[in-house]
Amino acid sequence: MNFHEYQAKELFGEVGIPVPPGRVARTPAEAVDAAKAIGGAHWVVKAQIHAGGRGKAGGVKLVKTFDEVRDAARGMLGTGMVTYQSAGRAMPVDSVLVTEATDIAKELYISMLVDRGTKTVTFICSAEGGVEIEKVAETNRDALHTVHVDFVQGLQPYQCRQVGFAMGLSNKNVGQLTKIMLGMYKLFNQYDMSLIELNPLAIVASGDLMALDGKINSDDNAAFRQPRLQAMRDVAQEDETEVMASKFDLNYVTMDGDIGCMVNGAGLAMATMDVISLNGGSPANFLDVGGGATKERVTEAFKIILHSDKVRAIFVNIFGGIVRCDMIAEGIVAAVKEVDVKVPVVVRLEGTNVDLGKQILRNSGLAIIAADDINDGAKKVVAAAKSGQNGAVA
Repeated sequence: MNFHEYQAKELFGEVGIPVPPGRVARTPAEAVDAAKAIGGAHWVVKAQIHAGGRGKAGGVKLVKTFDEVRDAARGMLGTGMVTYQSAGRAMPVDSVLVTEATDIAKELYISMLVDRGTKTVTFICSAEGGVEIEKVAETNRDALHTVHVDFVQGLQPYQCRQVGFAMGLSNKNVGQLTKIMLGMYKLFNQYDMSLIELNPLAIVASGDLMALDGKINSDDNAAFRQPRLQAMRDVAQEDETEVMASKFDLNYVTMDGDIGCMVNGAGLAMATMDVISLNGGSPANFLDVGGGATKERVTEAFKIILHSDKVRAIFVNIFGGIVRCDMIAEGIVAAVKEVDVKVPVVVRLEGTNVDLGKQILRNSGLAIIAADDINDGAKKVVAAAKSGQNGAVA
């Protein structure tokens, strides 16, 4: 799950990560009140969306008067903002963060995530932070410093000091960095995070370190034990179809193609999309109905796939290990009838009770296209999508 910057900074403050004074506002008048409450002579008004690159998209404004605060907030609130990280989607701006403007002496970068290669929680740090950090990673790998944390010992202060000196920081800043990294590590574990990023972590005019911007992601699999984070969820920032899918515990990701995919198992789903692409097609989604697929979940899966008017055909690719093919077949038949599917449906079944499942599909009276294997199914669904033939309802 993603979070807004103001939510991230709220959590940062609780573990001792220094952040500039700031308040969230949902109207221009509230933005002015926030600036007055913060005090000072300059402020930054920042659009709150679940995407980076806001500055380049006009979502970060340095202002010097209350009128400028009001105008900046008015220009952002109620709009849709597209950044290079929003995948072409206009993200709704329902709130802005007003913070104290800070003089920056130097921008640093620090993040932590799960490194699956080393099977550790890993810090990535650089003395070259800011909006161009991606270019630093591409052109100057030596500027990046990593710390792999042993899951038994946990993060040790000496590891923080080592990376601080490697970044060329002063003794004072190394001490501050150590406290920040230990705070990040505590936050990461306490709230089941998958990413924490401070960019920039800046050396400000006073010579101290301060997190001027922050991003956090949490592990959805741990959501059941994180009610506080769940209360922070902003579904307006999420893809509408993906929100619908999450209500039925369906793993769904919207894509740009025209062939809907319904598969059980993430690995098989990825392989299915690859084979569709190899046969000249383009997947419209990733959808894993899981090993415990039921008639009801299959029906909802069809509804979610067809929520997009771009879908011209659907490929159902099921390997019945835990789930029985006959039960899936019954679910497909019931779903096609209930949803009134108008696009071609290609079905490949394999595994437990596969013969019974195929018989149920044959006897359904529906124009369902049977496939012998994944390659056969991919070829047939690509051909069906290109031909524009009638759908599965007989």
